[in-house]
This record gives sequence, structure tokens and C-alpha cells, in this order.
Amino acid sequence: MSVDKVRSAARLSVAPMMDWTDRHCRYLHRLMSKQTLLYTEMVTAPAIVHGDRDRLLGFHAAEHPVALQLGGSDPAQLAQATAIAAEYGYDEVNLNCGCPSDRVQSGSFGAILMESPDVVATCVKAMQDASDLPVTVKCRIGVDDQDPAKVLPDFLARVSAAGVDRFTIHARKAWLQGLSPKENRDVPPLDYELVHEMKGLFPHLHLSINGGITDLDAALGFLDAGLDGVMIGRSAYHTPSDVLLNADRLIYGADAAKSAEDVVHEMVPYITDHIAQGGRLNQVTRHMLGMFQARPGARMWRRYLSENAHRDGADAQVLLDALSFITKEAA
Repeated sequence: MSVDKVRSAARLSVAPMMDWTDRHCRYLHRLMSKQTLLYTEMVTAPAIVHGDRDRLLGFHAAEHPVALQLGGSDPAQLAQATAIAAEYGYDEVNLNCGCPSDRVQSGSFGAILMESPDVVATCVKAMQDASDLPVTVKCRIGVDDQDPAKVLPDFLARVSAAGVDRFTIHARKAWLQGLSPKENRDVPPLDYELVHEMKGLFPHLHLSINGGITDLDAALGFLDAGLDGVMIGRSAYHTPSDVLLNADRLIYGADAAKSAEDVVHEMVPYITDHIAQGGRLNQVTRHMLGMFQARPGARMWRRYLSENAHRDGADAQVLLDALSFITKEAA
């Protein structure tokens, strides 16, 4: 996929989320939106270099446009992982400079890299030299006692000077001491205005905003105000129909007439194939529990899948049986 097409897709993206945005989740999301840019969970560069690459990097061709998010701070390892990602056919490689978990800190990557923009610049230069894939960065506005108004523009200037022209900014600080990763997603105050200011300072950069954005109306507000893209995380996962079924029409101006029920039926061949290859139904359906959120029958849909999808021998019929609770209410 061309760089311009990936850049256009980045008007809306689904955030990389650990334990959530695996290949099954992304396939589901792609059925709901043809155009939204999808991200993998963060994968560390050492894991790709030394681990089971097919398990870590394999994805369905239907997922395009899809980006791999990498964690790491060693330029050589990141370069090698980027070259491998190119072989697997990813459309973009993104460097994580925003995750605040203890495991990430101990590995000297993630949000702690906000303290080392020159290291990030060296890393992204090595990644760019390793392939023709676009290299992007996801960052915070700062960490701990840093002053975001000083730190963020310096970070963007140094890293963009190394060749990166697309950033996703989570509009909160990360507190590396005293807050859990979960608290770091909610407790530090949002500073959307600072991200808007960065667009004014760096008009040539493609800047996407992330953090606390829950619906497409809010996303359109940021786009109308001049930002280039919006990344939505938990809402796109927990209520995917509300966000993704309307994305192609509202964000990209395309026709979109698909229903959540249509998507469930479209998942049946994928699930059948997954089970035939030795997979289990609940590995897929765990990502589908919120598809009918707030609709009549949604509680029984969730309950039926939760109680039955994990059972030995469970197949796509379980999904269709769960759907009957929705269709009965709609009749």
C-alpha cells in the first residue's frame, strides 16, 4: 500500500492495545471499516528478532491497512525488526514512546523514551534505513515532572529531524512512578490544547491525537479543528459498532450500509477456518462481546457467548445462536 494511502487512512485509527488488538480483533474491525488504520498490539523488537515470528507477526491479508507497533530502544534490533515487518507485508511501523508499564520501563523503552529524544531519533533513523516502510511514533506529552510545553516541541523537533513526519500524541503525561498503567490512561489530565499548539508549530507534520476520545463526533471535531488524525482506543474495542460501522461514511466520505448483524454473518467463514486450524471459538468471540452494546438483546448476546464459546467443540453455530437474541428483539 502506498505511503499516501496509509497517511490518508490515518485520519482515524484504532489504538494498539495489549491483549486486545490481536489478529482476530483486527479482522473483525476491518469488516466494520474498510478504511480505518489498524494497529497491532505492541511487540518488542527482541521478541521479533529471536522469537516465533509467524505467531507474533502473522496477519490476514484482509487487515490492510495495518501497522506494526514496536517496542524497543536498541537501533540495531529495531532496524532488524522493521526489515522483518516489511517482509511480512505491514504498511507501517510505529515506535512506542508512550507505554508506562513497569516491564517497558525496565527495558528502557516506551514512555521513558520521552526523556531521550536523541535516542529516539537514532532509532527511527535506523528503522527508516532498514526498509521503505513509513516509520511513525506514538508518544505522550511528557513524563513525570517534565514540562510538556517545553518537552513535547523539543521531542517533535528532534525526532522529525531524523525523518519522521507522522506522530500520534496521547494528550496526557505518563507518571512512571506512583500510577499503574491503567491509572495512566485516566488519571493524568488531558491537554488537547497543547496538541493543537503543536500542529501550529509543526504544520508540515501529520499529527494524530489520542486519549479520552470516545466517539466519531469528537473525532470530527478534532479533524475540523485542523488535526490530521484521531486515534480511538477503548471505545473502538468495547463499542465497535458505534465507532467503526459509521467511520467510513463520516470520516472518509464513503458509502457504508453494513449492519452489526451483517458483520456477525461475515465472521462465520473466518471462525470456521480458525477452528479448522486448531483454534478455539472464544479466541475470536471475546472481541465481539460489545457489538450490540445498548441494543435490545445485548445482555443475552454477551452472556450466551461468555458461557458457551469456551466449551470444547464450540463452533460458529454458537455465534449464530447468540445472534438470535438480537434478531428476536428486532422482530
